[in-house]
Amino acid sequence: MSYAIETLDLTRTFKKGKKKNNSNSKKPELIMALDKVNLTINPGELFGVLGPNGAGKTTLIKILSTLLLPTSGIGLVDGIDVAKYPEKVRKKINMVSGGEHSGYGILTVRENLWMFSQLYGMQTKVALQRIDELMKLLGMQEYARLKISKLSTGMRQKMNIIRGFVCDPQILFLDEPTLGLDVQISREVRKLIKSWVKEKKEKTVLLTTHYMAEADELCDRVAIIDNGKVLACDSPSNLKTSLKQDAVFHIEVNLMLDNLDRFKVVPGVKKFAYEHKPHTGRTDLKFILENDSYISAVTGEISNNGSEILSLSKAEPTLEDVFVSLCGKGLEDENRA
Repeated sequence: MSYAIETLDLTRTFKKGKKKNNSNSKKPELIMALDKVNLTINPGELFGVLGPNGAGKTTLIKILSTLLLPTSGIGLVDGIDVAKYPEKVRKKINMVSGGEHSGYGILTVRENLWMFSQLYGMQTKVALQRIDELMKLLGMQEYARLKISKLSTGMRQKMNIIRGFVCDPQILFLDEPTLGLDVQISREVRKLIKSWVKEKKEKTVLLTTHYMAEADELCDRVAIIDNGKVLACDSPSNLKTSLKQDAVFHIEVNLMLDNLDRFKVVPGVKKFAYEHKPHTGRTDLKFILENDSYISAVTGEISNNGSEILSLSKAEPTLEDVFVSLCGKGLEDENRA
């Protein structure tokens, strides 16, 4: 089978800190950004790479979009080696990153988008028609003649999304495209992504995100990655089904800041994660237990701490529960580390 994207033991390391000239200096620390990543993505698939900040998601996309060379291993896009033939790969792809500031501030939105279309050799008539269609879809018609230096962060990211779709690439890389956007704009971006893949069966999207709900809503399959390693790869529904035999409980308590690691050693606790919400004065605790009977040990430990249980519910597994199960921590824990 011919894959849209394939990686074979793809590895990337970085050196942190420079080695000084004197012989007593320490060697630079070696950071493993990707550790022998093996993935296959089918044509027409909306594939997600899910993980916390620093997991290796952006490094993976940069290699596959020819912006970064691998240390070892192979990355193939439409069967083409990204390291050996980058110019061939670039004709087939486009890429959008969350929070980027592409374009020229002195040009209008429409002028910038037309300029980028010319880099792909599009006919001006076709390009402008496509630009106007996409601006209408994302509600940007009134901004067409506005200089991009005047755009808000959300409107600028909408423009970047349009830039990614305007050349109708065979394979589109989206690196956290909704990062920092408000709920409404994020919803509009997700709607465009879904409709594009649905209407164009031969197109492929590789989406990286650390938003669990986004991956669950959009992706046909998801790879969960942490510390440069792929921990699991399957459809969101299959990943969640893998936790059906476990008991997942969500407990809300008064803000609890001290010694939360003690919950990891409570009998019956397989995995534990938490999220502080200082603005509400509460902490959300998440437990994956061997079975329901162990919930009494958990609630007893909470009471012994002097904390009040505000709500307790048993939940159907989510992608975040899968992440906790695989990584032994939640995204909130990781972002604080």
